[in-house]
Amino acid sequence: MHLLKKIFSPTILTISSFILIYTFYKSEIYWHGENRNYYFTYYIFSSILIFFSIISFFISQKIKEYLIISGISLLAGLYLFEGYLTFKEQTSKELFLKQQLYEKQTGNKWDKRSKLEIYKDLKKINSKIVLRFVPKNLYEDSDNILSLSGISNSKTIYCNENGYYSINQSDRYGFNNPDEEWDNKETEYLIVGDSFTHGACVNRPNDIGSVLRILSNKSVLNLGYSGHGPLLEYATLKEFLNSNTKKIIWNYYEGNDFYNLEDELKNKILVNYLDNINFSQNLKLRQNEIDILSKQKIKQKINKTEKNALNIDDVLKILKLNKIRTELNNYLPKNQQPTYEGPTEFAINAFKKTLSLAKNLAIKNNSKFYFVYLPDYNRYKKDYNNTNYNLVKDIVNELDISFIDINKEVFEKEQNPLKLFPFELFGHYNEVGYKKIAETIYQFTKD
Repeated sequence: MHLLKKIFSPTILTISSFILIYTFYKSEIYWHGENRNYYFTYYIFSSILIFFSIISFFISQKIKEYLIISGISLLAGLYLFEGYLTFKEQTSKELFLKQQLYEKQTGNKWDKRSKLEIYKDLKKINSKIVLRFVPKNLYEDSDNILSLSGISNSKTIYCNENGYYSINQSDRYGFNNPDEEWDNKETEYLIVGDSFTHGACVNRPNDIGSVLRILSNKSVLNLGYSGHGPLLEYATLKEFLNSNTKKIIWNYYEGNDFYNLEDELKNKILVNYLDNINFSQNLKLRQNEIDILSKQKIKQKINKTEKNALNIDDVLKILKLNKIRTELNNYLPKNQQPTYEGPTEFAINAFKKTLSLAKNLAIKNNSKFYFVYLPDYNRYKKDYNNTNYNLVKDIVNELDISFIDINKEVFEKEQNPLKLFPFELFGHYNEVGYKKIAETIYQFTKD
């Protein structure tokens, strides 16, 4: 206890100073000063802590002893509760409701296996089956290569939002296409986008690309992939756009595309695509390298899951009391809650430049370019702020790009727009939703 009393004040001063410096870094450097309202609480907290630590140099040893005991008890309680929130196993009410509705509507049982369980089961039948791998998970290993797709020529397990796990055969470059699509003399549609374009949680032929293939009876290359934002999508065009492509469909998802872009702008390989129009990773020639690296990452993730091991990110979240802070954030004033209120000026300019480069690439390739605006589930659940919608539409119009508004052309025409989502609950679109979107794109773009 004597040692603890001796180091108590310097330790508290050091910790509180670190919190203040870290708060400044996150607020002013990481977020470019755009989220000061949220970090205001942490500025106040760290300042009070610094003031308290200075005062503690002058208080009696007895009071210090009481403070040490109280502090240790408080920290122990907080971390025990954080551990409980982190490790407790619970099925969300939303998932339980989905299961009930699915079984009632179809008479089938919801596949309750985890992704790892279904992977192990199917691996016994097909040794080459793989799990979907999100390219942005390679950010930390992207000094030499940054993949834009998944593992090639493999049955790929994706996700379950509709009662079954979607499983699709990837093509030679790891995208969700029949491989022979790459051998056509002419490509009618080339599509880029995120998981909604990729075909999340449905099987072919129910994704947007497959429906377009059926409607047009022509070649369609779906280069959408889970986790992609605008810069990853532009990079995909740069790497995989064929000279024989007639129409490019750029699918923009309002739920997280700007958020993803801000993350992408921190990756040096992706920024090269933005700063140098001649930059390329020559990914068409490096698929074997991508497959090896992706399989290694999947194996590491499986091993970690099986061992219940925590990685450094998990540990940091616990140390930062991430779960408790998330709960407490709900009681902050609205302007201080950590919601994503909109893109930074930096991201807006980068988006405009990215879209301009994509349009110029299409012009150079003699391809028609279409911007498709995909709506978010939350738009139909609560009052929706259209600030970002108007911002994006203004940028698209300023660049003189054809704008296809899926909210206006599809969802607003539905008596209940939520019916285009799985069981009217949060998720990707369901089979009907994907079909109606593809039909609308076809109507606006057919010759």
